Amino acid sequence: MTQRWPDGDTLSDPATRDRVVRAAQAGDAIALSDLLDAITPYVRRLCGPIALADAADAAQEALIVVMRRIGSLREPAALYGWVRVIAVREAVRVARGSSRAVPAELPELPAPDDPALAADVADVLDRLSPEHRAVLVLRDVDGLDETEAGAVLGVPAGTVRSRLFRARRTFRRAWLGERSTR
Repeated sequence: MTQRWPDGDTLSDPATRDRVVRAAQAGDAIALSDLLDAITPYVRRLCGPIALADAADAAQEALIVVMRRIGSLREPAALYGWVRVIAVREAVRVARGSSRAVPAELPELPAPDDPALAADVADVLDRLSPEHRAVLVLRDVDGLDETEAGAVLGVPAGTVRSRLFRARRTFRRAWLGERSTR
């Protein structure tokens, strides 16, 4: 998989990353804290569009899994791929467990530069299943190809393609349907 480092990440230097990961695996609490601090923005960015209103809970659950399982990471260079898998799976799990109602629709169409547009997009995303939100995030936000996204989600590339097709179609229909009622 192609490694994509989050902007401003203190662990982007391979030597530093290896040292911090190995120290955390050896039980160094300060190294573990540094590791969690470095990956938290990345985990939040992944969990946000998938778990929506429950993103903070999903990110917290993902960080707990990372903390508990850091010893199982074989190669420090694979840190972000390993974290990505955990974050996406936790976000989908938390989103599935959520039983909140669909937010009310916005009364008028916002301008392209209006911050309300982001809320409108979030409203349409909220109507997608967690699996569809996850595949959209991995492909359209994180830039993974079907094979990489499939590895993260634990499904074949063909399943990623079909979920992506359905997710985009559902998003488009909800988006356009919402526009026609305004």
